[in-house]
Amino acid sequence: MSVLRVILAIFFPPLAVYDRGCGSILIVCLLTLCGWIPGVIGALIILNKND
Repeated sequence: MSVLRVILAIFFPPLAVYDRGCGSILIVCLLTLCGWIPGVIGALIILNKND
């Protein structure tokens, strides 16, 4: 997880997970619509997963 991705996850969560697949983007978009904090947390969790 790079510093740039963490900064993107804080300011615009869906953009930080763009390369993780359509499902991840959709999940983070829905969480961000529910509130900014859930979107940030969801993006950081997805970015923290090791593939």
